[in-house]
Amino acid sequence: MSYPSPSGRGTLLAASLGFVVVLLDVSIVNVALDTLRQEFITDVAGLQWVINAYTLVFAALLLTSGALGDRFGARRVFLSGFIVFALASTACGLTSSLPMLVIARLIQGLGAALLVPNSLAMLQQAFPDREQRSRAVGWWGAFGGISLAAGPVLGGLLVTHVGWRSIFLLNLPIGLIGICLTLRYVVPHGGSHRRSLDWGGQATIILALAALTTALTEAGPLGWEDGLVRGSLLLAVIAALGFVWIESRSLSPMLPLALFKIPTFAVASVAGVVVNFAYYGLIFVFSLFFQVQQHLSPQLAGLAFLPMTVVLMAVNVLAGRLITRMGARFLMILGLVLAALGYLLLMSVSIEGAYWLMVVPMLLASSGIALMVPTMTNATISSVDVSRAGIASGVLNSARQVGGMLGVAIFGYLIQDTAPDAFMRGMHMSIGISVALLLFGSVLCWVGIRPDRTKT
Repeated sequence: MSYPSPSGRGTLLAASLGFVVVLLDVSIVNVALDTLRQEFITDVAGLQWVINAYTLVFAALLLTSGALGDRFGARRVFLSGFIVFALASTACGLTSSLPMLVIARLIQGLGAALLVPNSLAMLQQAFPDREQRSRAVGWWGAFGGISLAAGPVLGGLLVTHVGWRSIFLLNLPIGLIGICLTLRYVVPHGGSHRRSLDWGGQATIILALAALTTALTEAGPLGWEDGLVRGSLLLAVIAALGFVWIESRSLSPMLPLALFKIPTFAVASVAGVVVNFAYYGLIFVFSLFFQVQQHLSPQLAGLAFLPMTVVLMAVNVLAGRLITRMGARFLMILGLVLAALGYLLLMSVSIEGAYWLMVVPMLLASSGIALMVPTMTNATISSVDVSRAGIASGVLNSARQVGGMLGVAIFGYLIQDTAPDAFMRGMHMSIGISVALLLFGSVLCWVGIRPDRTKT
């Protein structure tokens, strides 16, 4: 068995650190929500912007970032992403106002979008051997899973003992190490594909997502009758229709609509939206439940998520082995049903209830989510031609980020009133919506995916 060269190992570590900071910032901020609420004297809508500003730009620019890497070289774009992310993280940690924090989070999202697709492209270039590349991607995913699981616990410790600014400033030393590793080990590759950049599609999708996020977030404090909310909804619809029109006529679209004619691809994309909608939406809800309603410290709130996050690592690895034996269709249905069952059992949660009653439901829910993520990625890539695997994976990741953004926006609206009775009604409604959508996704997988076409 051959082993990766020092350059290959260095590239793997650099690429993995890029993925680590991106996923760390997805989960680490949640345990600081109540601290930020008190620091900036804001409401739930303000906290939603802190979370969704990052996800909005990340989701909107993922596909274009991959095209930029193809055109100008993955190493160059990846380095740019690390620099942008580190500088934006520093700005987050030094800010003195909520609007400036949200702006810095938007720029962080830009850095994240530049990092993720180009980290994978660097691995593809560094590991031409298929077996070594598969292992490298597996380690890349494992590092990401560890950071996602460690985020709430690490964030809780930092917020409690150092302060909320430290959860952002932590990215600076990681970024500096990643930049040094990239410069030292990653071999430069000039852009090999002169792909046209779909500026019209990019502009309209940013406009659509930004307008929709604004409408859903501001509907809580302003009401649905407000002019800003109604205008944003109208703009979102117009921009979305414009995006579809542009993509259907573009010679080089950022989102090839023909991919959605492939049943497995279409179903996996919808499943990606549903899974992240439920997972990230309810992480936001339970973060506020633990901190605002049960008055847990950030450290204890982070530890409360431990059963839900640690299992993500183990089951992710297990899912990769089960796909070849059971097929993607079966595992996707199983994952969605398990997640739905776990969340359904959380419907009985109350403010005065014992924490241990939540442990098994959280384990079930996170096990289902963990089964879904690698399985739907495998199903997506396997459903298209090899030459389109990159764009298919990018579309799935974008769909997942959009789902997470919508989950935080909609569930944030439902729990906007933090009075105990009103909050719990909104929380139970959020759980019920998640269960219904997850079960709908399982039916969709049963109908839309053929088992003989997804086994590998």
